[in-house]
Amino acid sequence: MVLAVSLSGEQEMKQTCPSCDTTEICNCSSMGLDFIPPGLTAKTTVLNLAHNRIKHIQSQDLWQAVNLRALLLQSNKISSIDEDSFRSLGKLELLDLSNNSLAHLSPVWFGHLFSLQHLYLQGNSYRDLGRSSLFSNLRNLSSLHLGNPGFSTIRQGNFEGVVLLDQLWIDGGNLSQYEPGSLELIRKINHMIINIKSISIVSAIVRDLLHSVAWLEVRKLDLSELDETQLLRVMSNCFANKLSFKESLITDATVPDIVSVIADMPKLEEVELIDCRLLGTGRWKMQIHVNQSQTIKVMTIEKLSIEQFYLFTDLQNVQGLLSLLTKITVQNTKVFLVPCRLSQHLRSLEYLDLSSNLLGDQSLKHSACQGGWPILQTLNLSQNSLSDLEMTGKSLSHLRHLILLDISQNNFGDIPDVCKWPKTLKYLNLSRTQIRKVTTCIPPTLEVLDVSANNLKEFGLQLPFLKELYLTRNQLKTLPDAAPIPNLVAMSVRSNKLNSFSKEELEGAQVGAVHLSLMECHRSLVVSLICSLLFLVILSLVAVGYKCHAVWYLRMTWAWLQAKRKPRRAPPKDLCYDAFVSYSENDSDWVENIMVQELEQACPPFRLCLHKRDFVPGKWIVDNIIDSIEKSHKTLFVLSEHFVQSEWCRYELDFSHFRLFDENNDAVILILLEPIQSQAIPKRFCKLRKIMNTKTYLEWPSGEEQQEMFWENLKGALKM
Repeated sequence: MVLAVSLSGEQEMKQTCPSCDTTEICNCSSMGLDFIPPGLTAKTTVLNLAHNRIKHIQSQDLWQAVNLRALLLQSNKISSIDEDSFRSLGKLELLDLSNNSLAHLSPVWFGHLFSLQHLYLQGNSYRDLGRSSLFSNLRNLSSLHLGNPGFSTIRQGNFEGVVLLDQLWIDGGNLSQYEPGSLELIRKINHMIINIKSISIVSAIVRDLLHSVAWLEVRKLDLSELDETQLLRVMSNCFANKLSFKESLITDATVPDIVSVIADMPKLEEVELIDCRLLGTGRWKMQIHVNQSQTIKVMTIEKLSIEQFYLFTDLQNVQGLLSLLTKITVQNTKVFLVPCRLSQHLRSLEYLDLSSNLLGDQSLKHSACQGGWPILQTLNLSQNSLSDLEMTGKSLSHLRHLILLDISQNNFGDIPDVCKWPKTLKYLNLSRTQIRKVTTCIPPTLEVLDVSANNLKEFGLQLPFLKELYLTRNQLKTLPDAAPIPNLVAMSVRSNKLNSFSKEELEGAQVGAVHLSLMECHRSLVVSLICSLLFLVILSLVAVGYKCHAVWYLRMTWAWLQAKRKPRRAPPKDLCYDAFVSYSENDSDWVENIMVQELEQACPPFRLCLHKRDFVPGKWIVDNIIDSIEKSHKTLFVLSEHFVQSEWCRYELDFSHFRLFDENNDAVILILLEPIQSQAIPKRFCKLRKIMNTKTYLEWPSGEEQQEMFWENLKGALKM
């Protein structure tokens, strides 16, 4: 029992959220937590525990977090919650329990959440909302998201106490039972999202919301069967002012009924089709009768998939319905032509967005025919297939009310000197159109011009009314002259090649916001500063490297890499010498005439390796040193003041220190030929210093009596 408590405490320490100690916002997401971390206090206002492995919420977990405003618990494995877990969270405004494993929901959880405004419960495993209302005490609830793939039942009383909602999202793809009147008690819902496959269930829900919903959005409906489409006839009595279809399927056969229902909705002002699919070519079999008192003003179509779009008809059957529209958006739907007759029926149209389609120069000429779009003020043709700016301007020149034109992300390239434009045009967007030079083709009536992200190297147009000019991401080296644009108040020239600009260039201009980066304003100064900083950094690195013996470490690393290619210990058959002798040339008289004579003429004789005698001619000296040390039982260093000063002796000592000393064996024998000051030994040879301080080394005596004992000790050390 004591062991279990100890392990639990240790686990708890490991799963503490570090940010909760010092900040009011605790971000503990994606930390692999198995439970709510301890240490929460009254200072905590936001607690993010999303994407962890929490399975259970206990009563005491959140007891101290009395000032918590947002609690994010989505994407865990929560399957159970103690009934009083949220009792102390009276100030909580947002609770996200989505994408967990809750098999049932308890009204006790939410009983004390009097300030709760946003509640997200989707993506769990509950099949219903219980027998009573979960939300009766949530008087401030604004947005509610419910449902999951297994959600099957909504009962009367489930929403008792809910009066006003900004958004209600029911995600019940397999919802099979809806008791009429379940949503009837809600007086107003600004945005109702229904993601339910059954059209009969959708119809029953809409019947309860005829007078309470402002924006009705239905998702993933299959509207391909006429019999089921008739069930949506109840929508014609709905007082919603906006209707959206998303990810739904419609066909030529069902379009007339759907349009008829939409046209009969008494308060409908806006219709949306987003990511929908149409099976057909627009050859609808019946004339759609339109109520002349219909109120629809806005239509938005985005990403409508029409497989045989190139066979689509001229939509003459719905021309009457479109005649009262003031705003139309058709984006990313492969539109390559608007029939002239249809354009002429758009008599009330003020805003038209045909961006991300397939309109070309000739098709635009046909679409914007004489009499078409008579009061159009805003036109967006960005990201189409336009390539002739002169023809584009000429095609639109008869639009007497056009103020704003966006033709960005087309491919115009070179543009002519003279173009014809609507006289009322004030805003023109030519960004990302591959133009290399601006000419007098640009209309002089403009107040706002955007030519960003082109290949412009200069700008010198006479635009007397221009107030805003956008030149970012071009190749400009100087600013435009101020005189031709006297009324300019804002100009953006970021990401160009500006070197400098003078006061004369701006004299007389009313430029209130010229945004230049530091690099563009002071290029030479910035480059000088960067070079100076780099020089100082390099100089500092050299100084630090010298101080820390970086050259020595590099040499040792190279030697180590050379040695790593060979076995750390040569096999016994490859050991040719009893000892490799490392000594200074200044000590060669003692080594060669005294020590070598004594050891090699002993009985039995010792085999010594001397660099003068035994190194292989023509072989790199480093390889000679490494091979000689590795082919010897011992390495014998004759230490003296001359030895320390010798470059090659120090290298031999370096390598032995690097390779042999680190093996913690007795392969090294030190002979102190003369007393050496400790300061003479390089500080980096810390292990050598330690060995000389802790191990016995042989010191050459001056008296002949002691020399006999010296040789006996040396021979004994070589035999070990």
